[in-house]
Amino acid sequence: MTTRTATGAEVSITGLTVGYGGEPVLHGINLDMKPGEIVAVLGANGAGKSTLLRTLAGLVRPTAGTIDLFRSDITGLRTEDRARRGLALVPDGQSVVAELSVDENLRLGALWRHRGPARARAIGRVYELFEPLDRRRSSAGHQLSGGERQMLAIGRALVAEPTLLAVDEPSLGLAPRVVADLMAVLRDASARTGLTILLAEQNVTSALSIADRGVVLSLGRIVADAPAETLSNDAALRHAYLGF
Repeated sequence: MTTRTATGAEVSITGLTVGYGGEPVLHGINLDMKPGEIVAVLGANGAGKSTLLRTLAGLVRPTAGTIDLFRSDITGLRTEDRARRGLALVPDGQSVVAELSVDENLRLGALWRHRGPARARAIGRVYELFEPLDRRRSSAGHQLSGGERQMLAIGRALVAEPTLLAVDEPSLGLAPRVVADLMAVLRDASARTGLTILLAEQNVTSALSIADRGVVLSLGRIVADAPAETLSNDAALRHAYLGF
């Protein structure tokens, strides 16, 4: 088993409450993550998974609670300032610039973080992780398959060399083989660099296959937080909250 180096982010979310139009979506979420840890956020549609990740990234403002990154309160920071602290979000929907080539998308991802040789090295590491992208460097985003677009979305986040990567539903609409490849790359990226990953997924089996821990959300509340293997083997919990 590969040993991760502790260079990723230390995260502490305390009492996080979020609502839309006065209607609560997350209720007092408490979640800690160690450097280099992969945590899967699991739950049905509407459980609050995407809201949690969007709030972490600063796209949604909480009504209560705090978010600490490296023991520094980032709750009030803008999204771009959180990115500068090392936080990257890959939203659902394969967010790539369709008109730009693969290489241009990656260079865009490195724009504020790297220049010159450092940018070239960062992009080169992404091509090492995602060999299909390496073969399609000059292809436009709209010419890629769904799996390749998801690879590019994740690669564009990784090229900025974050310490905390939040990934929302990367398996959505993809074939099982492509999902397995994506999960393997995320696990490899964490193992190589100590990257901390918060992975929101409905594909429970795939997510738990690479996670250290799983957190189960139901109606905006954490109903389970346990090692991935424990959750995989808990049939009663799976039937109650995860649908299998």
